[in-house]
Amino acid sequence: MAPSDHVDLGKPQFESHKWLEPMIVLSIMIGSLIINRRRNFSIQHPSDYSPLGHPDDAPRTPDNIWQETSNAETYRVAGIVIKVPDSSRWRRHIHSRILQKFPFLVEMFYWVMNFLFYACTKAISQTLAPADKSVVQVAQDHAIDILTFEHTGLFNSFFPVEESEFQAYFIEYHPLWLTLFNRIYSLVHIPGTVLFISWYYYSAPNHRTFAIVRRTMTLGNLAAFLVFCIYPCMPPRLLPKEYHFYDTVRQDHAESIWVGAKSVNQFAAMPSLHFTYAFVIGCTFIYHSGIMHRWPGMSTWPTTIFYLTLGIIYPLLVLSVIVATANHYWLDAAVAVLTVTVCFLGNRILVVLLPLEYFLCWGLRLAKPVPTTGDRWNDYAVKDTDRTPGFQDGVV
Repeated sequence: MAPSDHVDLGKPQFESHKWLEPMIVLSIMIGSLIINRRRNFSIQHPSDYSPLGHPDDAPRTPDNIWQETSNAETYRVAGIVIKVPDSSRWRRHIHSRILQKFPFLVEMFYWVMNFLFYACTKAISQTLAPADKSVVQVAQDHAIDILTFEHTGLFNSFFPVEESEFQAYFIEYHPLWLTLFNRIYSLVHIPGTVLFISWYYYSAPNHRTFAIVRRTMTLGNLAAFLVFCIYPCMPPRLLPKEYHFYDTVRQDHAESIWVGAKSVNQFAAMPSLHFTYAFVIGCTFIYHSGIMHRWPGMSTWPTTIFYLTLGIIYPLLVLSVIVATANHYWLDAAVAVLTVTVCFLGNRILVVLLPLEYFLCWGLRLAKPVPTTGDRWNDYAVKDTDRTPGFQDGVV
């Protein structure tokens, strides 16, 4: 199927994207700080600092990669004993009190760090490009290899519909849907993911559950960043015209602020970060539905059906969006599923970074903030028996 001579690519992104998108993200972050604040805690007149013992990130078992020893300031990482400083002495410093009141600021800090790592991938991929080829040519060759692998190789039965045919279907028959896809592409990826993190920080039954999701997403980021550096891949929309792809999102220079900056890597199609986030979010919704693990307060069937439906529809919607707008290949999403699965199974590897948190807090003269995640469930499933005095939860 090929588009007709007169192609209707739908309407591009909103003209207000340059100010609307940052305003949406900023509003979500401010709202998250307020919703996830520590109630009954005054910055002006703080109560005594007593670290809540969330054994969420490190259940004490002999085989764990991370375990607490008898010394409250000594930890064991992969068999190596590390002594970490106790920064609680600075609990009354103003920046400590602010973080205790608004612990979600820590999440915002770490996601800024994620973005800074991503911004480095563009320069690194250019540096690693062969001397006889530009990174543009390398990325184009990789993109063509992917199309060949999908549709002319041994695995073509797994990809029965070509990406160009999928896009052509919406161009010819459903341009209104394509308009919706064009606007979802930018307005959902970053703002939607920030909203999800904010929501789950508040809604997770305990911080251990939230930390697993966050670590999985962080590892998924790091895995994708590594691939971006060593395997630059051109998205379909940038391929030569003979491949019959159209850039539907960026018509009339309607560039999103998230993908138009100089630091943005245009050759980061493999794997798809859009689908990486969507798959993590979808799986979390399915778990949160209670169909696999129920807890008091989440036991109604309408709630279960709502989150289960959302967990299935959202990844499928994002998959349709990224392919129909010619920003990704089917294989990009398939690899994203694989990396997310591996990152979920090995998410606890990030726990080895916990000592860095202690040293960072010490260097900043900052008392380590205690997450508020799970506080709202104290009247239901999360009781004081789930907290161990003296053990302080890490944010990684």
